[in-house]
Amino acid sequence: MPQLFNIYCDESCHLENDGQKAMVLGAVWCPADKRREITIRIREIKRRHGIPSHVEAKWTKVSPAKYEFYIDLVDYFFDDDDLCYRGLIVPNKDLLNHNKFNQDHDTWYYKMYFDMLKVVLSPSEQYRIFIDIKDTLSESKVLKLHDVLCSSKYDFSRNIITLVQQVRSHHIAIMQLTDIITGAISYVNRDIHSSPTKRGIVDRIKHRSGYSLVENTLYRERKVNLLKWRASEVA
Repeated sequence: MPQLFNIYCDESCHLENDGQKAMVLGAVWCPADKRREITIRIREIKRRHGIPSHVEAKWTKVSPAKYEFYIDLVDYFFDDDDLCYRGLIVPNKDLLNHNKFNQDHDTWYYKMYFDMLKVVLSPSEQYRIFIDIKDTLSESKVLKLHDVLCSSKYDFSRNIITLVQQVRSHHIAIMQLTDIITGAISYVNRDIHSSPTKRGIVDRIKHRSGYSLVENTLYRERKVNLLKWRASEVA
């Protein structure tokens, strides 16, 4: 029987005209049968820091008072062998030329999602993909993304990718890990230095991963796998 994995996806600065040059797509993935155990561990970390389990851990909520809490979450991610991260970095959206390749921003966005996930997906396993709700167009985008991913993997019967569903991150503890790591990678790729607390978290991720977070990792890197995509590579 194929093993079932859950993939929790988030994105940072993904809109075409949001005034931000860098975009990051990210996903934390784990065996589906480990979801409950991981969720309990994240709740225990929250409890240890006096944070109610229903309170969302989020990159935009990072503050000096909660620095140790976020460091503990990062360390837990690296210490748990069942948790892995895959990210795609677009350094400069201003260089995109959609007209040249006869596509719009949404079409390109789906291509990037496939490029982000393709090293995770195996034809011998099954996957459920959960995407954080971002805007009112999310539902139609999720349906389209499911079609694109299945077509790209020749999974026309949807035996590999069994589900693509939008969720709210404050309901999903593992999604909060995706938000934090993706937020940190976006922060360093936008070359922001305004928050020493956030820079400290970025440095912890750099140290634990052994990577700069602004360049490609080894292709078969499992724990933190990054692709730095360049506009010239559009096809």
